[in-house]
Amino acid sequence: MAVIRLGFGRQNSPLLKRRSSLLLKLIAVVFAVLLFCEFLVYYLVIFRCDWPAVTTPAHGSKPAPLAPVLKAMFLADTHLLGEVRGHWLDKLRRMTAYKIKRFEKIFSSERLFSWKGINFVMINSVALEGDRCILCSKAEAELIAISHRLNCSREQDPASHLCGEGQPLPVSAPVLLQHYPLYRRSDENCSGEDAAPLEERNIPFQERYDVLSQEASQKLLWWLRPRLVLSGHTHSGCEVLHPGGITELSVPSFSWRNRNNPSFIMGSITSTGHALSKCSLPREDMVLATYCGAAGFLAVLLLAHFELLASPFFFGWNLLRKPRTM
Repeated sequence: MAVIRLGFGRQNSPLLKRRSSLLLKLIAVVFAVLLFCEFLVYYLVIFRCDWPAVTTPAHGSKPAPLAPVLKAMFLADTHLLGEVRGHWLDKLRRMTAYKIKRFEKIFSSERLFSWKGINFVMINSVALEGDRCILCSKAEAELIAISHRLNCSREQDPASHLCGEGQPLPVSAPVLLQHYPLYRRSDENCSGEDAAPLEERNIPFQERYDVLSQEASQKLLWWLRPRLVLSGHTHSGCEVLHPGGITELSVPSFSWRNRNNPSFIMGSITSTGHALSKCSLPREDMVLATYCGAAGFLAVLLLAHFELLASPFFFGWNLLRKPRTM
């Protein structure tokens, strides 16, 4: 009886080896595709990105002293965590890209903060409807207080009693961060590969829906006098020059549902200057095409293993598997 069982095991040994070999191949292909599409491809693409160099203007004939440079990444419209229409694939694939809790811990609920001598003002765009609601009135009061602190740091003695108590702000025009763009008629003057499609650029924007109202935009520019505005919401990239030489950059969406070519902004900022560059991520259709190609390869591998391919393919497969003899 023992001899019979031993012989039966030997007869099935090649079959078990073939199955084990197939399983290892499947695992290797799946692991390689996941490693490439979810990890390596991002390094290969982002490797071409670099922090832009910011130049400090010279004062007279003497070069200005080197100012501390703050390197920051700016992302917009991630559309990751919302319970309403929050896409599960976005959450799965991009949740590890940023740490929302870390952001909240660092910035808390502060609307005005300073890093390396640079003032940043974060705006709650929804509270700028101008309809005298409780939220809007509170937001306007905060902005007026922030405007007073900024003007005091730029024009008056920080030690003056008019500036109030607290840590004086750096003498630097602020960078404005907000979701809704400042008012503009449309995206007709926008260009670039991440700008809105040509058929959409001439569609007029609706105030308080696509962009801030003209009144709210003028108030922000008047109260805060920013040197740079970074916004989102439109899901497309655009650079706008507002009166007074104030540059606004609309950051394109980072979500694959909104753009096939997501990107983010890399900025080098000092107290007196800034430089921005765009860093593109892998195109989503290429990533999905890689997954589809891998799935097709696995299907061919399985069909070949079970000898279910058409005769020409099966012949070629056996020819490749046939050991070469000298």
